[in-house]
Amino acid sequence: MLNPIVRKICSTTTLIISVFATVSCVGADGNDVRPNVLWITIEDWSPDLSCYGTKGLQTPHVDQLASEGIRYERAFTTSPVCSTSRSAMMTGFHQNYIRANQHREHNKQPLPHGIKPISHLLKEAGYFTALMSWKTDCNFLPTKKNELFEGEDWSERKPGQPFFARITFGGTHRTWNRDPERPIDIADVELPPYYADTPFIRRDWANGLEQMQLVDREVGALLKRLEDEGLAKNTIVFFIGDHGRCHIRGKQFLYDGGIRIPMIMRWPGRVDPGQVNDSMVMSIDICATILDAAGVASPVPLHGSSLLGDEVSKREYVFAARDKMDETHDAMRAIRSKDYKLILNLMPERPWCQYNRYKEGAYPALAEMNVLNLLGKLTPEQARFFAPSKPPVELFDLRRDPHEVHNVADEPKYAAVKESMLAELQKWRKDVIDDEGVSDEFRAVGVFPDHCPMSTVDDWVTANQSEYDFNVVGWPSWYPTRTLAEWQKARAAWEPWVFRSTDSKMERPVIATEKPKKKKASAKAAR
Repeated sequence: MLNPIVRKICSTTTLIISVFATVSCVGADGNDVRPNVLWITIEDWSPDLSCYGTKGLQTPHVDQLASEGIRYERAFTTSPVCSTSRSAMMTGFHQNYIRANQHREHNKQPLPHGIKPISHLLKEAGYFTALMSWKTDCNFLPTKKNELFEGEDWSERKPGQPFFARITFGGTHRTWNRDPERPIDIADVELPPYYADTPFIRRDWANGLEQMQLVDREVGALLKRLEDEGLAKNTIVFFIGDHGRCHIRGKQFLYDGGIRIPMIMRWPGRVDPGQVNDSMVMSIDICATILDAAGVASPVPLHGSSLLGDEVSKREYVFAARDKMDETHDAMRAIRSKDYKLILNLMPERPWCQYNRYKEGAYPALAEMNVLNLLGKLTPEQARFFAPSKPPVELFDLRRDPHEVHNVADEPKYAAVKESMLAELQKWRKDVIDDEGVSDEFRAVGVFPDHCPMSTVDDWVTANQSEYDFNVVGWPSWYPTRTLAEWQKARAAWEPWVFRSTDSKMERPVIATEKPKKKKASAKAAR
């Protein structure tokens, strides 16, 4: 039986249903009238857009898209990093359930449970599928671009054939370019209270907003092409971030800075313009929505729900998980309602800011904040993230504490909320994602020396990469990861880059080892 959306689309067409229950709606001219789908993703970005109220920047093209459809105020990814989040979005299932939860998985396996990527389901239903950018970043097989999609542009489709096209604009991923057309004054930006309010951090934040302005123009050009080719009226457009912002307390962590994203949907004639939706929605809901609109049934019920129905309006919680990030081993689970967020730290013995080569080599504010922390110049709210260990449970009252800086997990008046959310989280872990938790091997107890013998963890990892299989045991969790002198040196190297002019051709400084050498197995790796 067809869903109501497809029945409406096909009301004046000839309906053909194959033995595989694939729906094709053919008009009098012989063309398939099912909607095209354009899925636009930007990398590493929270709802830091002018249509969401962010100060300092201007994003007129995305703002226009939002005014023509629905802007979702409470949209979240299932994971705070690209490969795990994208694995979930390509299937409609939480990444742990499909065993795609370890970022930069080195031993990729086929999808379990009969699950297929959405691009395959749509291809089987008669859609032309295209990936208009290079990045797939899926932690499962098949993983290559030409295995997941048929082509690179919707122009390659057959006449009258509907298309499913995905494109990623990667500019908002570090590194960031300055915007010579509209530079942003650091006085015009607003920082979250968990960052030190210094000119250095303000400039770094403003540089990110300038890069978003550049990406906004790319989005505008793509939407104009859709209009120029007469495709806009029959194309569903989704616009999202693949996870939260690439700042030190954003990406890789389960605070809203890491999992809350912009999400916009436009479908002319089917979705009323100018809507602002306050429901709890997830990135994996997009898969369910697309299949719903196309009249395609998944062989396995999806974890997400169609945004075209009313199920998401009744949703009480969204869930997210974080596991390995590169070779940084940690594990966290989160449950969020409109009013509360609970994070379960499965490895509380490890610091939030344990060594991660990518972050040390890409985040200038990490150097600034570490220097200030080691000098004792951070506020208690700011210094909390630089502690040597984590509490087992974090609970935040989002009504009073939207920035998630005051952990109320041990306050008696929140005991009932904590108990209820922990129970719901445990039910999700057991019944929905079949959570594997943390193994002794992943925890790597007793594998490394007790303390870092060098002035930086990065130097030690580089010097010892032939002695340990970091793919298996991860990097050591020693903290701090650099001495004060080494962090001061890193901050000094970042300063001219952060404050560079809009026309600067300066190369980004090298703070951490960029390309590790090939690893060799050893006896130590097996301990």
